[in-house]
Amino acid sequence: MVSRSVPVRDPEVNAATVTRRLKTVARRERSAVLTDFAAPPARSIATDLRDRGFRHSVIAGLVAYIVSRLCVIAGAAVRSAQLVVDTRQDIADGVATDPEQSAATSIIGVLTSWDGRWYLELARSGYPDNIPANITFDQLEARAAFFPVYPWLIRAVDFVLPGGDTLAALFTNFVLGAVSVVLVGLLARRLFSNAVATRSMTLYALFPGSYVLSFAYAEATFIVLAALCLLFLVEERWLLAGVAAAVGTGTRPNGVALIGACLVAAALAIRRRRDWTSLVAVALAPVGFVGFQLFVDAQAGERGAWFRVQREAWSEGTSFGATAVTSTIGFLTSPLDSPAKALTALSLMSLLIMVFAAWKRHVPLPWIAYSAIVTALMLIPETVTARPRFVLAVFPLFIAVAAWWPQPKPAAADADVSIATTTWYLMLGLCCAGLAVLTGLYGVFGAIP
Repeated sequence: MVSRSVPVRDPEVNAATVTRRLKTVARRERSAVLTDFAAPPARSIATDLRDRGFRHSVIAGLVAYIVSRLCVIAGAAVRSAQLVVDTRQDIADGVATDPEQSAATSIIGVLTSWDGRWYLELARSGYPDNIPANITFDQLEARAAFFPVYPWLIRAVDFVLPGGDTLAALFTNFVLGAVSVVLVGLLARRLFSNAVATRSMTLYALFPGSYVLSFAYAEATFIVLAALCLLFLVEERWLLAGVAAAVGTGTRPNGVALIGACLVAAALAIRRRRDWTSLVAVALAPVGFVGFQLFVDAQAGERGAWFRVQREAWSEGTSFGATAVTSTIGFLTSPLDSPAKALTALSLMSLLIMVFAAWKRHVPLPWIAYSAIVTALMLIPETVTARPRFVLAVFPLFIAVAAWWPQPKPAAADADVSIATTTWYLMLGLCCAGLAVLTGLYGVFGAIP
């Protein structure tokens, strides 16, 4: 009888082999997230909202949103208090010409300041039929630089809601801000979990740049449309994604980032499934931007009217990031010299952390395309560069941060749990403080928002 030797399995070798295989599987899963973004989803928005766990996440996100709005009101109250003090001093000095404003009036004045003035002017007067040569931002015709969807929405809400166009503008943004919180949660749940959705909504709502959701700005409208577009791309609803992108590109200049997202999602769908219907989204996406340019040109009676107003009235040149770098260096060398430089530096630091989190968590390519284009359009201008409200528009990266941030494991030691939870809540506390301070800073015109 011939004896045969039975191979002895080395536990260490087997363990190493298993580890390698697990790493290979993990890499393939991460690659699938990146390249197969347009795979048919197993659930719809209605299914998500029927889920009890996600409904609890939405409640938590909306509570965070309400808290963030209170922070904004607190910041605006700083400006209100300043006005009261100044007016009373003028009365005491005998130089006052206007009566003392109420707190509500002065707070509303903060929320409709800066670009809010131009959007309200568009809602009231529409676009100019003539743009003077060498126009400056002091002239009302400079309103031609602002996109139409938000002011048109103000008109529609004002037609239905009593109280005037100012109330309509602020009410519209309050509602759309809440909707944007829920949409960020939906996107986070599609890619990760209910827990990540809760953290994403909370971080997004409390981020200092979310002050803009209460100002009479177009960001709330744009983020809702952008989130809908990305969500419809997940579900392969190409027509709806294209319509959302088309309206989005007519809302803000950085809406062109949605064209990039649609293009990447369509390329992935065609490459993996030969789904040529995905090109519908690509074809529709630029309609809003192109249509607005044609409309303004026809209204003003000249070609390239929008670009001329941007160049002459708003001095919008290109620095390709040089302004952001210079401002950041200026902040590091003289931290108390300029609020605008401080905001630029802090915005860049936030972006770096968010990009790192996106790299660690491997967010889908269409999200990366959208975020990269919005970031590039933020850094390219020569005048107003990185700002917290522009960072807020890169909302997919908030989801990446929420997914990457260390969370306590079920079997973690008490020390590990304490570190994970403490650092998270510390960051949220800093966001709340930054939100109130930033609102107050803009209210007293201490920086360009």
